[in-house]
Order: sequence, then C-alpha cells, then structure tokens
Amino acid sequence: MDSVQDYAPLDILILSNGPGEVMTWVRPVVQALRSHYFTNPAEARISVILSPCPHASGQEAEVVRGFSEVDRVQDPEHFWSFLLWGKTAENWDWRTKGVVLFLGGDQFFAVAVGKRLGYKIVTYAEWTARWLRWIDGCGVTQAEAVGKVPAQFRPKVHVVGDLISEAQVLEPLAQPIEQVLKLPSGTELVGFLPGSKSMKLSVLLPLGMAIANHLHKSRPQTQFIIPVAPTLTLNELSRYADPGLNPYFEIMHGCKATLVEPAEGLLPYLLTPNGARVLLWSRVPAYDLLTHCQLCVTTVGANTAELASLAVPMLVILPTQQLDIMRAWDGIPGLLANLPLLGTVFAKLINAWALRQGLGLRAWPNIWAGKEIVPEWIGHLSPEPVGDRIESLLDQPAQLKQMQIDLTKVRGQPGAAQRLAALVKKVLEDEKPYAIKTTEVD
Repeated sequence: MDSVQDYAPLDILILSNGPGEVMTWVRPVVQALRSHYFTNPAEARISVILSPCPHASGQEAEVVRGFSEVDRVQDPEHFWSFLLWGKTAENWDWRTKGVVLFLGGDQFFAVAVGKRLGYKIVTYAEWTARWLRWIDGCGVTQAEAVGKVPAQFRPKVHVVGDLISEAQVLEPLAQPIEQVLKLPSGTELVGFLPGSKSMKLSVLLPLGMAIANHLHKSRPQTQFIIPVAPTLTLNELSRYADPGLNPYFEIMHGCKATLVEPAEGLLPYLLTPNGARVLLWSRVPAYDLLTHCQLCVTTVGANTAELASLAVPMLVILPTQQLDIMRAWDGIPGLLANLPLLGTVFAKLINAWALRQGLGLRAWPNIWAGKEIVPEWIGHLSPEPVGDRIESLLDQPAQLKQMQIDLTKVRGQPGAAQRLAALVKKVLEDEKPYAIKTTEVD
C-alpha cells in the first residue's frame, strides 16, 4: 500500500483538554505521528484544539505550542464557538482529507467535529470505547476493553496500550545528578510531586514544605526537589506555600516557604524556616530527574502511573482533613463534586462516605497489580509522621529495590503512542476501515 504521504495534503486534528492529557497523551502521540508516519508538515498538518477543563491551569495552550511537532493550537475559550459553528478564532482553513483524533475531553466532541469536517474519526479510550457506530477506529489500553464491545463494532477497536506508560528519558542528563544539581556526594534525592491542579497544590504544597522542614533537622543529607508542572510559574507555585494566600494552609499544618531565585546556573528553590531548600526543576518532561530519585512522594493520579513507568519507588499520600477540595473523583461523583455552589457539599458527602466504605487501592500501580506494591497512606496526615515514614523507607534500600522490581513487572509495555499513530495512519489509508480484522495494530 502506498504511504499516506503519497496522497493529497491532509489535516490531523487532535482534541484534548487538561494538563495531564496534554503531557501524557498529546505529547507522546504527536512525537510518534511526526517521527514515524507523517514526517512532512507540508503534507500532514497537526492541529490541536483544546476544550475547557475544570482542572486546567490556563497554560495548556502555551505548553502545546512548545511541542515542535504541532503546527496550530487553539485555546479552550474558543472551543464552544468552534464546536457549535465550525469556525476557529483564527479562521483556520481545512484540507479535504483528514482525521480527528480524540485525546481528552468528551468523546462526543470528536464525533461532532469529525462529521462536520468530513474527516475520519479515531478515539483513545482508557476504559470504555463510546460512539462506536460513528467512529472509524478506537485505541484502548487493554484487551479486556475489546470484550465489552458489541461484536459488530469490534473490528474498529484496537489494543494500543497505556499512553501514560510512554514515560521515558528523552534526553538523558549529560552529567551526574549531583553535578547538575550542585549537590554534595551522598545526597539522597526525594522527589515531591504535588500535582498541577489548584485543589491538590492547596493541600499538598504546604504539607510538603512542612515535611521537608521537619526532615531537614534529622536528615540534612536528604534533598527534596519538585518537578514544576509546565502549566505553573514559580511565583504561582510559591503562592501555595504562603499562609496569607492559601486558605487551607493552617488545616494542613503547613510550613511557610519563600521562593529564592539564585544566580544563573543554580536552581531556584523554596526555603523553609529550618533551612531546608526544596529545589524547583522546570525542565519538561522531568523523567530524567525522577529516575535519579531514591523515592518520590506524590498523591493519587497520573503521577503514580508515570512513576510506575519509570520504576521509581514512591509513597502515595492522600490527606483527608480537607475533603471538600479533594475533588479528583471520576464519573458522576466527580461531576457532582465540581458543581457550582453545591459542589462543596457534594464533595464532603462523597468523600466522607468513601472513607467509611474504604477507598481501596487508589495508586495506579497498585490497581494494576491488584495489591499494594507501593505504600498508600490515606487519612488526617501531619508533617512529622509522614517525614518519619519517608526516613524509614530511605533506611530500607532493600524495600525500595523490591518496589522497583514490582513496578517493572506491572508497568505497561512501551510503544502505545506509536501503535496509536499507526492506527491513525491505517484509518486514513483504508477506504473501508471497518474491515480491519485484528484487535491489535501491527
């Protein structure tokens, strides 16, 4: 079969939304599309249109503009006018042939846009493939998802794997980590991942600063470092460590920290009263840094999947003393918890009920394994016990090594982005994509 690039110029339109989707789905997929199948931008143009997301920081469009593989980006505030009327803010032109690729938001958006443009439609679904009657192909994470699909639509569904498992060191550090960070030999590096969403940062950053402040007294050789989300500026991040700006500071037993931006060549850091320096790493993605951490401290979410992909030991914490702002639920509970006005009431009720029933396994590697292979700590957390738990883990290298072994066993196989890109290519080439007989892309 001829290459896609032998056809008339085409458009690849990616629909996405939040910070997690942009970094863990869009970034590896556009790299795979451009490096393996659509190398000539003149013949295959990649556009990204973002839809509104309640967890967005507002910087997602700028992050995507930083992806060299992407030719055009539209901000989320213009999404509804595009969905309803088909016009972009910059009055983009559209080529005759193309594909709409869903990578975040509502899968229905891809159907509506694809039908309007007359393009093929490909979706990516973690758990449930929807709108199968109207799409041309769907990539799913696991073979079990195919079995849930009605028989007549199964030829459209392909197992590509988990895009989050694409975490990799894109550009390995040229020097030892101690030299890069200007740290003395023998320093223990602990990554702290408070997330990129305001609801998590409000809780986790003041708690994290207090943990670092406490641990610095007994273990000065331990260096905390935060991989700063690309959707955050350093000043925005530091606001969550200021009791005058973060209303949840006191209830989290927070510790005030001051942003310090030293001379060029040195990393900025947050300085606590005890002299702990929590370094701030802005290089994106931070996989090259994370692989050098003896341990990472994070909360539930995509971070746990990325760390699992890198086989980095972790402690997963979920503070529950401020339940109304921990609204990271999926499905109907998540929609209720994020409603205007009544969302706070629903969030408190949902979280209180969940705690009484038991939350079960919440970190992705534990869910994959069906058991706890990395420790999860859920409850009214305070800095001293968490700091002591971190110290205990650092004192048990054999336990950390076992975590690495277990994570290596459960993490997804690499290549999901390339398999999804191959599905896009196949759908574009095939005049009758429904006739695809395999459930996996070769």
